[in-house]
Amino acid sequence: MSNSPALLMRLMASAYSVAEKSGAIARRVMQSGDLGIVEKTGANDLQTAADRLVQQSICASLSRSFPKLTIIGEEDLPAETVEEDLIDTRQAEEVLLKPCPPEYSGLKEEELVVWVDPLDGTKEYTEGLLDHVTVLIGVAYGGKAIAGVINQPFFNYQLGSGADLGRTMWGVLGLGAFGFQLQEVPDGQRIVTTTRSHSNKLVTDCVAAMEPHSVIKVGGAGNKIVQLVEGKASAYVFASPGCKKWDTCGPEAILQAVGGKLTDMHGNAYCYDANVKHMNSAGVLATLRNHEYYVSRVPQSVKQALS
Repeated sequence: MSNSPALLMRLMASAYSVAEKSGAIARRVMQSGDLGIVEKTGANDLQTAADRLVQQSICASLSRSFPKLTIIGEEDLPAETVEEDLIDTRQAEEVLLKPCPPEYSGLKEEELVVWVDPLDGTKEYTEGLLDHVTVLIGVAYGGKAIAGVINQPFFNYQLGSGADLGRTMWGVLGLGAFGFQLQEVPDGQRIVTTTRSHSNKLVTDCVAAMEPHSVIKVGGAGNKIVQLVEGKASAYVFASPGCKKWDTCGPEAILQAVGGKLTDMHGNAYCYDANVKHMNSAGVLATLRNHEYYVSRVPQSVKQALS
């Protein structure tokens, strides 16, 4: 038995496989032309058939293989039997072949919390900004994000018909991150990525205080973390409540696995225990390098507003 992969690596291998399946579901719904859009709390808070089907797929697949896991998904869905063709219990070989960091080798299912955002960037999905869209799965232990998967269902879609669509990135603290080429922004450049559809004066004041050379406004928390690890941005600055734990758990783990950091605007880590409130109410500040510089630039007015 000693040679069988540790629980965390089996869970990550399953999460990788079901994230790939989720990407295929998101593409299939888009191709069907019927997105099945419903408004949850307003025009900026939407749910589509892809959100519903992907969450069912991820939660049912992981629950079947790991019945004692706590899984928290974004969508509030009725309890119903999930179609068998949505369930994927395969495990990605490339993940199973990696060694589990020793500090996580003895984890038990009941100690882990999995946070699921079935479609991060739903608004952008409905608007055809498909490169902003991600599927996010995060694993937390002891309140800390320790492993994550980001699937980009429409990666490469700008290449047109016939392009090989989709990409899956994953990472584990103490092991590293895979599925992408780690890059940093050119030396001395401060490029801030921030929200495109949830802005307000607090958000814009805080971005300006970073004294950026340029600002990118895109959708999706997962997408912004991808920008950090691929050298397109040096900081993700969102000085507002709005982001939730399922938006940040998986991306934070991948970012941290390559030496980056995600905190609130005060520089404090978020806790991902099962019983925490879902809202990241003190904003999100994420960087690949020089986190302390960006924390030091947050205006006092922002800190007070997000205390």
